[in-house]
Amino acid sequence: MEKILDRFLRYVSVDTQSDENSESQPSTEKQLTLLQMLRDELLALGVEATLDEYGYVMGSIPSNLDREVPAVGFIAHVDTAPDASGKDVKPQIIENYDGGPVDLKGVPGLALKPEEFPEMLHYIGQTLITTDGTTLLGADDKAGVAEIMDAVQYLVEHPEFPHGPIRIGFTPDEEIGRGVVKFDVKRFGADYAYTMDGGEIGELEFENFNAASAKIRIQGRNVHPGYAKGKMKNAILIGQELNGLLPVEQRPEFTEGYEGFFHLIHFNGTVEEAEFSYIIRDHDRAKFERKKQIIREAAAFINGKYGEGTAKAEVRDQYYNMREQVEPHYHIIEKAVKAIEMAGIQPKIQPIRGGTDGANLSFKGLPCPNIFAGGLNFHGKMEFVPLESIEKASEVILNLIRLFAGQ
Repeated sequence: MEKILDRFLRYVSVDTQSDENSESQPSTEKQLTLLQMLRDELLALGVEATLDEYGYVMGSIPSNLDREVPAVGFIAHVDTAPDASGKDVKPQIIENYDGGPVDLKGVPGLALKPEEFPEMLHYIGQTLITTDGTTLLGADDKAGVAEIMDAVQYLVEHPEFPHGPIRIGFTPDEEIGRGVVKFDVKRFGADYAYTMDGGEIGELEFENFNAASAKIRIQGRNVHPGYAKGKMKNAILIGQELNGLLPVEQRPEFTEGYEGFFHLIHFNGTVEEAEFSYIIRDHDRAKFERKKQIIREAAAFINGKYGEGTAKAEVRDQYYNMREQVEPHYHIIEKAVKAIEMAGIQPKIQPIRGGTDGANLSFKGLPCPNIFAGGLNFHGKMEFVPLESIEKASEVILNLIRLFAGQ
């Protein structure tokens, strides 16, 4: 078998950054490079696999049992986040990590430090894979891709391993919230599935944020500043005033656990006009709806003060909390807990302070909780993943397959 480390390094060498400003599917042509590679690797292993026009790779392994059992799917996304470059990734392999700082050699003076990232100390003695400080690593979610492919290769090379129908899915554009917009659940053919897209080893998640985006456009009035009294309306300052109407304690930097937030992610403006972009998040549906209303009320207040049409708020839902769709099928959570325990790991069931393809898939009729892929500090140059966590995640996949086969 190809070593899982070699497989992972091969995948992160492909630039697959998605682009939220693109209207195409996939959002970037370069994602298809890895998607085609994965389709071809599945075919080379003797696995039936296709790549469709939307960038979805679907693979199918028939059951080798003499009885009927549910078809189980495993899904990971190939794209990396727009937040940091995924081009020319140069991973560093730190064997037998000693608990000290790790220099990121592509940027002099930059280092991963345990005093800033204390979770590093959980992995003393293990092999850490880090960035060189110039790009992200891509463990989100190429670790998940490697784990699934490693498990597939094991099944192919061990035909005696008992399993029911297995479905494999690789998707583009998860990082920009469009990962499964056109994913054909019926064609995929799984009864249940798991995304391998979580973080630290042991994580198991079946709750995620309800999510919305908000764009607020401010129309100002520009007048020569020497003659502006009583006439000028500065769109930048009005936008700042609107932002000040939102609860400060509900910003991401002040929240944790089940606490939701308003997050200002982009601002662009002049005196004449400005635009403020937010993401809105909350696990609780009622609180989520209230947050959206607060945005609208803030815009209405501004219009009442400065004139109708000064602020225009556009609020769009993105995804919802998968819990309501997964909980009626709680046995798939129980199987995941057991599979993690069988690998000698303590399961950590916790809410996702984000979202996954699994959330949207669950609302499409495919219950799909999320299992750890092993990485930490996603979306930036401080990203790293312990090799042993990747290996354990692949083991968990095989354990789940065994459990669904009734073994």
